[in-house]
Amino acid sequence: MILASRMMNLGTETAFEVLAKARALEAQGKQIIHMEIGEPDFDTPKHIVEAGIKALQDGQTHYGPTPGLPQLREAIARNSREIRGINTDPSHVVVTPGAKPIMFYVILALAEPGVEVIYPNPGFPIYESMIRFCGATPVPMQLHEEKNYHPDLEDLEQKITDRTRLIIINSPENPCGSTLSQVELETIANLTKQRKDLYVMSDEIYKDILYVGEHHSIAALPEMADRTIILDGFSKSYAMTGWRLGYGIMPEELVPHITKLAVNSVSCAATFSQLAAVAALDGPQDEVQAMTAEFSQRRRLITDGLRAIPGINCPEPEGAFYAFPSIKGTGLSSAEFEERAMREAGVALLSGSAFGQYGEGYVRLSYANSQENIQKALDSLGEFVRGL
Repeated sequence: MILASRMMNLGTETAFEVLAKARALEAQGKQIIHMEIGEPDFDTPKHIVEAGIKALQDGQTHYGPTPGLPQLREAIARNSREIRGINTDPSHVVVTPGAKPIMFYVILALAEPGVEVIYPNPGFPIYESMIRFCGATPVPMQLHEEKNYHPDLEDLEQKITDRTRLIIINSPENPCGSTLSQVELETIANLTKQRKDLYVMSDEIYKDILYVGEHHSIAALPEMADRTIILDGFSKSYAMTGWRLGYGIMPEELVPHITKLAVNSVSCAATFSQLAAVAALDGPQDEVQAMTAEFSQRRRLITDGLRAIPGINCPEPEGAFYAFPSIKGTGLSSAEFEERAMREAGVALLSGSAFGQYGEGYVRLSYANSQENIQKALDSLGEFVRGL
């Protein structure tokens, strides 16, 4: 088969590849503790499930408007006003099956050969993949371990050129767990406003899973609503990964172009999922808070446990549900550590190099697992590392 050359530029997410390897080992009888997948280990709250069931029973199984049901776009706008303090108009909201389409559509709409896109590194691997797929040049913004995985904003200023059209930020961040402060966001905003046609895509999918301070959105800063595309969704906050529902909040002039991309690819998001999402936003938030509280306890457990292992250092995550320890002191590469941890310690985790060039020397562990299993994983990893 002859494929288009652009397919060679398309990357992937290794989490699913590692999961497949782990499942194969489990099929052979080996016990594996799963810390590779970025998915809450909680069920979708009952009132959301009931709203989805009611929607199905009421016959809400047909096509809906491509940018989303009006009642969901209105609920998202209300939520954004409450959470971010942004006077969001529902017409600026586009709903998609998961948040990834927003990511893809925005990069497709803005990036092309000759254009540069700045993105966090280590970072979600699909950023770089999609930038390359569109023929644009990815420019990594390094997140530094010694800064608790925050960027050097003086370095960012040097990376912005006349060819830069988009800056991607992610807070709380995957895989590092860092969160951008109000001061950092103000600096990025000021740098952005110095250029006429420079935009920010702010990935805020983990905004509700926060352990330090409050969530701040760059879109809430003066003059930034018209320069920012907010990417968000329901998978992480409400444990709705399988419902496939995300959204973007964007400048009005971008809405018809993102909608057209959706028409050409997915048509619309599932109607019953959207009605369940209305219940998620408008209903009680106690289960979101309880989930975050449990993640906070696990964060302490995994951070302390990893720091106790010789050759490993682990900055404390500020949000999301990932630990991103340095394993440089073990003498293993990230890929070697990933492979041997699974086969010798029975722990499935991800190589830091899967998150970009600056991820080498690190690994990512998702603590979306029980405290009991996290402790077992820490014990196994400690025994494995001490035996090197």
